[in-house]
Amino acid sequence: MSSVTTRLSPEEEQIVRLVATFVDEKVRPVAQELDHTNTYPEDLIEQMKEMGVYGLGIPEPYGDFGVSTSCYARVTEELSRGWMSLAGAFGGHSVVSKLILRFGTQEQREKYLPRMATGELRATMALTEPGGGSDLQALRTVARPDGDGWVVDGAKTWISNARRSGLIALLCKTDPAAKPAHRGISILLVEHGPGFTVSRDLPKLGYKGIESCELHFDGYRAPGDSVLGGVTGKGFNQMMAGLEVGRIQVASRALGVARAAFDDALRYAQERETFGKPIWEHQSIGNYLADMGTKILAARQLILHAAEVFDSGARADMEAGMAKLFASEMAATVTLDAIRIHGGYGYSTEFDVERYFRDAPLMIVGEGTNEIQRNVIARQLVQRPNPLR
Repeated sequence: MSSVTTRLSPEEEQIVRLVATFVDEKVRPVAQELDHTNTYPEDLIEQMKEMGVYGLGIPEPYGDFGVSTSCYARVTEELSRGWMSLAGAFGGHSVVSKLILRFGTQEQREKYLPRMATGELRATMALTEPGGGSDLQALRTVARPDGDGWVVDGAKTWISNARRSGLIALLCKTDPAAKPAHRGISILLVEHGPGFTVSRDLPKLGYKGIESCELHFDGYRAPGDSVLGGVTGKGFNQMMAGLEVGRIQVASRALGVARAAFDDALRYAQERETFGKPIWEHQSIGNYLADMGTKILAARQLILHAAEVFDSGARADMEAGMAKLFASEMAATVTLDAIRIHGGYGYSTEFDVERYFRDAPLMIVGEGTNEIQRNVIARQLVQRPNPLR
């Protein structure tokens, strides 16, 4: 399905086209092998650095070109069209850069953002804990004041890029006794060091090549100035704001995977013949294609709308949640329908559609499950005046 680049500046349109060409020429030819061998895409990551992908959300004076969230979403979509794991390789990095840009002290911005913009320093965020799931206020990771710094103890799980990220935005409790609980939560910007262990890579259905890890903090010492923004107790609200762009990113990943599945299915439906005609001419297959194309374009509009609301400075949790909910559920449906259209070949590992099918469920549960998204959306529909105006 062809790209639509409305709502972008000419410079942003050029960036999207550059990434699309990179995907077609460099990513798609090797994605299947990298995925099936669970190989970290070092060469592709280096090319993404050179293209400036890691600095897309970082404006001057820290980066070269800070793009709109709509452009960021479109770049994510294109990378996911090639191989969803590539979008995951910079997703958390982008959220952390937005957190530092919006909430960080001047010293934190100057220390981290220039190196993050080039990809020299890569970042990820650590929220989820074993047994905690989506209940972020029930954190057990604690940072206790000690002299001029903090001592951190606790564990995190399902942390993408944890081995290769030099900076971790760690959500933790700096005041375990605070009431309500969210007032005692802070984000610490931590780096690898004694007492911080990346213990193992978790086995996964899809999202291959990019590690998702368990982290353990046992007496880890963080400097006093590592608290994002320099003030404790702000971390929960800061992370909720960061998750707005994170959910737009996950929705864009789902859209890219669905586009890839649709493109393959559309091509196959025109090439494959049964009963003397291409299978798309059979009504059942044509109906699948019609529904797939309609849902993909609807998802894109939701994503671009959420991106525009986010860039306006208005609260975008409902819009990002809607985009993430719809796009991820759509991707699960579209990838399964692509398998149906391919028939037995869709179940074969020789065709890419089985990879799309394995990758799609991540977007349903990642960055807050869709059950959580529905809660967020319902609450905002009730609380906002004229919520769908």
